[in-house]
Parts: sequence; C-alpha cells; structure tokens
Amino acid sequence: MYRDLQAFISRTIHHHSPNGSLSLQGFIQPAISAPTNSITTVHRFVYGIASHSTARRLTYLRKKRRFSKDDSELALLALPTALWFLAFCYIPMFGVIIAFKQYRPMAGHGFIGSLLKSKFVGIDNFKFLFMTPDAWIMFRNTILYNVVFILLGTVITVALAIMMTQLHSKRMRKWSQTAMFLPHFLSFVVVSYFVFAFLSSENGLVSNIMEHYGKEEIQWYMEPKYWPYFLVFVYLWKSIGYGMVVYLASISGIDESLYEAAIIDGASKRQQVRFITLPMLQPIIIILFILAIGRIFSSDFGLFYQVPRNSGPLVDVTQTIDVYVYKALTGLNNIGFASAAGVLQSVCGLIVILAANWVVKKINAENSLF
Repeated sequence: MYRDLQAFISRTIHHHSPNGSLSLQGFIQPAISAPTNSITTVHRFVYGIASHSTARRLTYLRKKRRFSKDDSELALLALPTALWFLAFCYIPMFGVIIAFKQYRPMAGHGFIGSLLKSKFVGIDNFKFLFMTPDAWIMFRNTILYNVVFILLGTVITVALAIMMTQLHSKRMRKWSQTAMFLPHFLSFVVVSYFVFAFLSSENGLVSNIMEHYGKEEIQWYMEPKYWPYFLVFVYLWKSIGYGMVVYLASISGIDESLYEAAIIDGASKRQQVRFITLPMLQPIIIILFILAIGRIFSSDFGLFYQVPRNSGPLVDVTQTIDVYVYKALTGLNNIGFASAAGVLQSVCGLIVILAANWVVKKINAENSLF
C-alpha cells in the first residue's frame, strides 16, 4: 500500500510540476514530522500533501495580491493628505538653508536663485539669536508658559472629561460639551476683541464694573504683572474643549464590565475614578504629554501678539520665540535670523520629544510613542 501511494504521489508531482520544482521529499518531510498518535501511514502522507499544498497556495496568494483593489482605494483616500504634507511640510524643508545664509533678494534671480547666490554665513544667524538682548526673555517666556499650559491643561481637561461622564442628563452633557468645544474654532483675532471688550480702559466691562464700585481705574494694557494670568486663562479657555473631547472618547472606550464589577464590590464613584478611569487613561495621557513636550519651544503667535495687541509695555511677558520671528521679519527684514529661530525650535523640540519618549520607554515601554 505504501508503494502504491508513493507511486501515486510521484505521478501527481510530475503532472503538476513537470519542471521538477516540486519533489517527493517536499511531501514526505511534513508527513514525517506529523503527529504519530493513532495515525496510519496513509493519513501521514495525506497530512504531508495538505501541508505542502497549503503552503504553496499561501505563497501564490501572497505574490498575487500585493496591491489589491481595497489597497488602491485606501491609497486614493490618503493621496490628498500625502500631497498636502509633501507641499507644505517636505518641499519647504529646502528653505532650511536660509538659516545658514545671509539671504538677500536679487533682481532677476527669483527666490531660489537669490537663495543659492546669497552669502553663506554658517551659524552666525544662530549666534545673533542668542546674543540679542531679548534672547533670555523670549526663551524664558516660551518655556515657562508651555510648562504651565501642559500641566494645567492636562489636569483640567482630564477632570472635565471625568465630570462629563458623571452627568446623567444627556441634553445637559451635549450642551456642556458644545459650550466648551466652541472656543476651539475661534481664531485669536476674534478672541483678542473679546479680551479687549473686557479690558478696555474706556468702555471695557471690567473697567465699568470697577468704576461703578468706586475702584481706581487700571490701564490693563500698560500693566505687565496681570498678563501672565490673562494669557494662561485665555489659552485654557480656548483649548480645554478639544482636550476634553479626546479624553471623553478614551473614557467611552473603557469596558463597562469593569465599573459593574467595582459597583458589586462596593466601590464609590471616587474609587472607580481612581482605580479604573485614571489607570485606563494613563496611556493616552502620556502620549499627549509627550507630543505637548515636543512643542515646548513653540508658542501660538496669536495668543502672545494679537491678544495683548502688541503693547510695548507688555514685551517682557509676551515676547516669545514666535513673536521674535515675526518682529525680525517685519522690523529687521532679516529672513536668516527668523529661519534660524525656526530651525532651532524644530531641533530642540525633536531632542526634547526623543528624551521624553526615552524616559517613558524606560518606565513602561507600552506607553511610549515608539
């Protein structure tokens, strides 16, 4: 029987593979390694045939369907985003060399021609950036404001998201989410007029209230000591809605059976938040924290320039790197200095985000970005 089966397999191999790409050993080897508990010789050869044919079939399908119809549809769906990144993120990277040149527009050469013919100054633009009298002020303001924004923003958004889940009225929950998320869509130009309507010394709401109660009028746009608090408040008011929605989405993905088991065990609402909600939110909190750390050397130009209305007396508390870049372009007309500041922001942000991810990876590799 064994010889008859062997002859049958040999004829089958020769019929399907006349060029000799298959061999009897390819069928026998899986049969040899097959389980031997209560299995006959015929079963072992059938096992070998099935194993070999299945492997060849998978290899064939893998080669045939490298790019299926579904893949092409997904590629077309991602094409606009890829083109956007190419046009606005990768192609402009050619302009990084401006930071190392004394760029001067030249008639008849265009931007690229002027850039290539401009004098190469090495790191002189970076030296000027650190030697300027405002260097300490702009770096201090940029970093300290971002630290406050990250810490307070994380705590407040997580707290609001948890509070929203405790609201029993769906209508109240929807209205609250909409009211908190709406400021995210307002530009800082519009926000600056809101702030001015409150703080204007002539007919601002705060000034009128103080006058009504006989208080001394304060020139808000001339007093720098108040503006760190104003800027932090405006930033949080505008941004916490977006962060709250992100954490709400994460909370909605938590398995309800965990809360049901906690209720059965007699856990209070506070204990449920402490031992279930916060631990389950930990990965997304860490990821958003790392991404925020990467932007610690950047600032929102509108917040620090348009909201205080570019008031001169407020320079010490509103001068950030982005504001300096704008003033370098408009006042000094030096693109090289502004480009150097932008390159420095990107490099420092990359270093900080890599360091933060490395620390998180050492503590818990599952929560790291990569």
